[in-house]
This record gives sequence, structure tokens and C-alpha cells, in this order.
Amino acid sequence: MESGNHTAISKFLLLGLSEDTDLQPLLFGLFLFMYLVGVIGNLLLILAVSSDPHLHTPMYFFLSNLSFADICFTSTTVPKMLVNIQTQSKVITYEGCLTQMYFFMVFAGLDNLLLTVMAYDRFVAICHPLHYMVIMNPRLCGLLLLLSWLICLTYSLLQSLMFLRVSFCEGTEIPHFFCELAQILKLACSDTLANNILLYFVTGLLGVVPLTGIFFSYSRIIYSIMGISSAAGKYKAFSTCGSHLSVVSLFYGAGLGVYLTSGTAHPSRKGSVASVMYTVVAPMLNPFIYSLQNRDMKAALRLFSRGAYSR
Repeated sequence: MESGNHTAISKFLLLGLSEDTDLQPLLFGLFLFMYLVGVIGNLLLILAVSSDPHLHTPMYFFLSNLSFADICFTSTTVPKMLVNIQTQSKVITYEGCLTQMYFFMVFAGLDNLLLTVMAYDRFVAICHPLHYMVIMNPRLCGLLLLLSWLICLTYSLLQSLMFLRVSFCEGTEIPHFFCELAQILKLACSDTLANNILLYFVTGLLGVVPLTGIFFSYSRIIYSIMGISSAAGKYKAFSTCGSHLSVVSLFYGAGLGVYLTSGTAHPSRKGSVASVMYTVVAPMLNPFIYSLQNRDMKAALRLFSRGAYSR
């Protein structure tokens, strides 16, 4: 069949996590609960940081931006899934799929780069405490955030433009609950070599380089902590990194699970189930990890809740 017969495609079919009709109400309730908990938790974290002057530091500046990215990250996929379950429809338009892919790549990449920047922030705070505020000045923090946004926006735009040249057969079924580029390219009816080369090159670059930066930062942090003589000093230094390490482990662990399950030639629902950890569970748990393991954050949340209640 000629490629011209495939270019007029107007929609895809998202098969979701399961076709069992009895499971749909359970899936709807579960994902609605996780989505609301994640959005409200991250929003509370942003409000607590912005309302407490003591938290107007580089660490919490990046943390509040990570929470914003997490809200947007889950909002690109879960609402559409909930609408499809509620309306018993599997349809997503071509334009809707392209838009979802674009913003998914933007905010997934932003999460990745912000975690790297936060690791650098902890490295400076522990290894160069006397120069921390000089190095991590507002200008540098703003530049790091701006650079992260520019990288993600540019990469996602490039991938989206490359996607426009790919042809699909009418009625293409995606065994996933959202439009993920790597999965959809496997369903194409035209050559996707250039798309796959770009996808794996940039994904590898944006995966390996940030992860290497995180490993380097924590190797230096551990080395510095080992040089502290008192046990109390070691605990205090390491406690400032515990939350970040937990979030990094969750993010990259879930991402690795998605990568391993999506390595097959034909997409399957195994990848979509693994993606739940990466796209829904991890963003939902992040505010709890930071608030439960951080005294300053817990104090700020209590202060914010008292202020909101008194009004």
C-alpha cells in the first residue's frame, strides 16, 4: 500500500490498561484518586515554599519547580485516560496525540534535568558550604531553570516535527493509556529509521549525561560526608540529601522499568503498566517524600495550613 494512503489518518485508538469492562470503574476511581492526591500534594508543596520566607533558597526554588513539572507531567496523560474510561471511548485525535506527546516529552525531560540540577545544588551545599550562596546565586538558579526549559522545549519540538513525516494506517490501535512516541513509532506504516535514531540518541544523551552528573555529585558528597568526624554531623549532612536520593531512585527506577518492558519489537500492555509507576505514582509520591523526610518542609506545611485555616 502506498504511503499516500496513510497520511490522512485523523485518529488513534488508545486501548488503555485493560479491555475488561468490569475493571473500568476500579481503574477510573484508582487513577482519579492518584491524580488528585498528586496534584493537591504538589500544589501544597509549592504554596508552602512560596509562603515561607525561610524556604526561599535554591534547594526549595528547584523543588517547587519540580512539583510544578510533576503536576503538568501527570496532567498530560491521566485526564484524557479518565475521560476515555468515563465515556467508554478509546479515540484520541491525531492532533491530540501529537500535543500529548509533545508536552509529555517536555515535562518528562524537565523532571530529569531538574533532578540533576538539584543534585548539583546538594553537591555545592555540602562540599562548598561557605561559598554556597555565592555560587548558587539567584542569577545562576534562573539560568539553570531557563536552560532546562529550553533543552526540553527544543528537543520535544524537534521530535514532534519529525513525527509529522511518519505515516500510519487508519484505525491504528495503541496498547497504552497515552501517546508515547517510542510505542507509536513501532506501529507506523512508513520508514521510521530517522525518527528512531533521533529518539535513541537524544534519549540516551538526556539520560546518560544527567545520570552521570547525579552520580558524580553524590560521589563527591559521600566523600565529603566521610570526612566529617561526628556522627551527628554526618547524619545532618546526609539528611539533606535523603529526600532527593529517594525521588531520584523512584524516577530512574521506574524509567528503567519502562525501558526494559518497551524493548520488544511490538508494543504490549506490559509497557503501559510499567509506565504507571513512571507517569502517575512517582509524581504522586514526590511531595510526600520531601515533606515526611524534611523538618523545614513539615514546619512550612503546618504554618501554611494554620494560616489558611485562620483566614
